[in-house]
Amino acid sequence: MVRWTASNIPSQKGRLAVVTGTGGLGYEDALALSQAGAEVVIAGRDPAKGAMAVEKIRTRLASAQVRFEKLDLASLHSVAGFCHRLSTQTDRLDLLINNAGVMMPPKRLETEDGFEMQMGTNHLGHFALTAGLMPLLRRAHKARVISVSSVAARNGVIDFDNLNAERSYNPMRIYSQSKLACLMFALELHRRSEAAGWGVASIASHPGVARTDLIYNAPGRQSLLGMTRSTLWFLFQPVWQGALPTLFAATSPLARSGAYYGPGGLSEVRGYPASARIPEAALDIKASARLWEASQALTGVAF
Repeated sequence: MVRWTASNIPSQKGRLAVVTGTGGLGYEDALALSQAGAEVVIAGRDPAKGAMAVEKIRTRLASAQVRFEKLDLASLHSVAGFCHRLSTQTDRLDLLINNAGVMMPPKRLETEDGFEMQMGTNHLGHFALTAGLMPLLRRAHKARVISVSSVAARNGVIDFDNLNAERSYNPMRIYSQSKLACLMFALELHRRSEAAGWGVASIASHPGVARTDLIYNAPGRQSLLGMTRSTLWFLFQPVWQGALPTLFAATSPLARSGAYYGPGGLSEVRGYPASARIPEAALDIKASARLWEASQALTGVAF
């Protein structure tokens, strides 16, 4: 693959995109898509951060068609409300980037609906969001859903007897499980879209190791990971570069439904977009179908 950058994004004029997350990778996605001419909805739980992201993009690009909509992925009520509002504002959606995430809170936290916070936000919230927006996606021409996973998915294991970490909680183990779930969801959505003729491409991506604030938000600046992020910052690639695999998956004519993209450098932790290695656990079709059914049962949504 050539050294692909945001300058390679084809015109997105006339396309509507939803990006979850107001900062870090989500902001870079929204900025690049706006610069390519897309209309962008930045969806997040904090209106102040959302307004700041919109203002920053408009400062860099006065003509940007970008706005903020409130969405708390840790609340199924909020997810349903967001999907309803968007359906009253447009008749189709061209691109959904499931990017927002929670990483390794030291103690087990729960979402509004009683799910463990990482699994509930990273996977179940996006699962419900994608289901709620599927009618709009199906009305678009060649719509795409991009699910952002992580290198941590390599070590993930779906523990169906402990999906909500009620029996035991290990921050890294549960984070890895949630990001493996994001990848499995992307691959299963591809299979189901193909089988049912939905006409919606489903692609996964991961950013490698990027200088976002995800570690600072949780587990925190004073944690071992947080101090590593601060003192060894040069080991983490810039956020704009970490966003490239997602932008490639979202816009490139070369990106394939059912594929997985990440940085092409050493161990996929940095570099420019390339095909990523799919962990063996994510290739388990039976487990992916079981996770899909479990996710529908937990969230109460159906595709």
